[in-house]
Amino acid sequence: MAAQNNTSISPATANPIVIFDSGVGGLSIFNSIQARIPGLSVIYCSDNAGFPYGSRPEAFVIERTRNCLMKLVERFDPALAVVACNTASTVALPHVRSQLDIPVVGVVPAIKTAAQVSRNRHIGLLATPATVERAYTRQLIDDFASDCEVTLVGSSELVHLAEDHLQGKVVAPDALEQVIAPFVDNFEKDNGPDTIILGCTHFPLLSKELAAVAPQHIQWVDSGDAIARRVSSLISQPAVNSVPEHKAVFTGDIPVNGLVDYLQRQGFELEGLNG
Repeated sequence: MAAQNNTSISPATANPIVIFDSGVGGLSIFNSIQARIPGLSVIYCSDNAGFPYGSRPEAFVIERTRNCLMKLVERFDPALAVVACNTASTVALPHVRSQLDIPVVGVVPAIKTAAQVSRNRHIGLLATPATVERAYTRQLIDDFASDCEVTLVGSSELVHLAEDHLQGKVVAPDALEQVIAPFVDNFEKDNGPDTIILGCTHFPLLSKELAAVAPQHIQWVDSGDAIARRVSSLISQPAVNSVPEHKAVFTGDIPVNGLVDYLQRQGFELEGLNG
């Protein structure tokens, strides 16, 4: 009789986690979590019916985030939820944490990390206009980068470019050059920012493309690794050989475009939030 293979792969048995965003930006967080915890099952929810959050009133974002997460918790019984949207994290976290009995991890711009790694004490923040203007962001700068010069650039266009990128559309380099144009004058000076924070979860999806149109000495930082470490510390680890079961859930119509192909290549099954 042939010996049995003791390293056979078993299905995942632990509760999944939820990653929630208004669009596809949270997939950058998914990539970081999957790299650290490859056997973890993920329910990825895109509130595409409410997209984009960056230009919405705070009350709208709070209500959408709260309602969606409550439905997801009831339906999937997750071990933890990640609000993988900077806008939602800065306005809705206290509200959802008070109503859910699972840990809720938020995403904020990696200002602390940027200040730690900057060599010349000049950092840049590339985020949505709402994040750039929010008092929460200013407080992060005061708390963690008070000794740095900080150049702030807000872009809604980059959110849409990232969405296009995951749908398989080509993002023109000149479009990215326009987005980072407010940094350019500083790039050409000796004291320009040497570190730029990708302060929206959509933006790391274009990190390679952004780096290609910027000076080579620029360091790009985001929150993905920090969020993955935090999630790992809060949940029971899946078995080493477990096979994750991923679902991508949409609050609006399930898209019919290159995004579907991308999600299916990542192992996601697609469905609507309401069934």
